[in-house]
Amino acid sequence: MAGHSKWANIKHRKGAQDKKRAKQFTRAIKEITVAVKEGGGPDPEANPSLRNAIQNAKGVNMPKDTIERAIKKASGADADHYEMVTFEGYGPNGIAIFVECTTDNTNRTVASVRSIFSKNGGSLGTNGSLEFLFDKKGVFVIEREKIEMNMEEFELELIEGGATTIEKEEDYITIYTEFTDFGSMSSKLEELKIEPKSSEVQRIPMNTLELPVEDAKKIIDIVEKFEDDDDVQNVYHNLDISDELIAELEKE
Repeated sequence: MAGHSKWANIKHRKGAQDKKRAKQFTRAIKEITVAVKEGGGPDPEANPSLRNAIQNAKGVNMPKDTIERAIKKASGADADHYEMVTFEGYGPNGIAIFVECTTDNTNRTVASVRSIFSKNGGSLGTNGSLEFLFDKKGVFVIEREKIEMNMEEFELELIEGGATTIEKEEDYITIYTEFTDFGSMSSKLEELKIEPKSSEVQRIPMNTLELPVEDAKKIIDIVEKFEDDDDVQNVYHNLDISDELIAELEKE
C-alpha cells in the first residue's frame, strides 16, 4: 500500500496547480449530488455521506459557496440524476484495472470505457471478474501540519478509531481502516477536531504486480486517460508503484 499512497499524495501536491482542478470540482459535485439524493438529504449533520463529500470537496480547495450551491441544487426537483456503475478489465501485461463511474448516460460511459481499454492494449471484462483482487478499505489522508498532539499519542488514538495501517510521509499521513470501521474513524477524527484532506472507501489491491518502469508508465498513462473522462470517479489497479517508478513520474 505504501507505494500507492505515496503516489496518491504526490498527486495531491501537484493538484493545486494542476490543470485537472476543474475535473476535481466536477467529481466533488457529483459526489455531493449522490450523497444528498442517496445518503439522506442536505443536512451534513444527519448525512455522514454528505459530510465526507464536503470534506473531499474542501480537500480539492472547492470554495464554500460552490459547495453550498451544489448541495442546494442536489436538493431541488430539477437536480441531475446520476447512476453509479463499475467496470473491470485488464491493461497490458495482465494489470487489473477497476473503474468506478458516476454518470447520467450509461451508454456513453460504457462506450468510453471500452474504447480506452481497447485503444491501449487492454480489454473490458465482466462485472465481478476482478472483485476478488481488491479489498475495500477506508482511506484517510491527513496533512501533518494539522496534527498538534504528540505523534505517538495520535497513533494510539487512530488505532482506537480502527486504524489497521498508518503510513507517514513528510507532508501527509495516510490511515487505512477496515471497510466496516470507516464510520468509526470518521467519528474519531471529528472528536480530535482534525479535518482530513480526503476520506473515502477505496479498493486496495491484495497483491501487486511489478513491471519494468517503461511498461509501468504505460499503465499509469491508461489510468490517467480514465481519470480524464468526466464520468469516471475513481480508478484502481494492481500495478506495483515502486520508488523507481515514482522517481520517473515526478520528472514529468
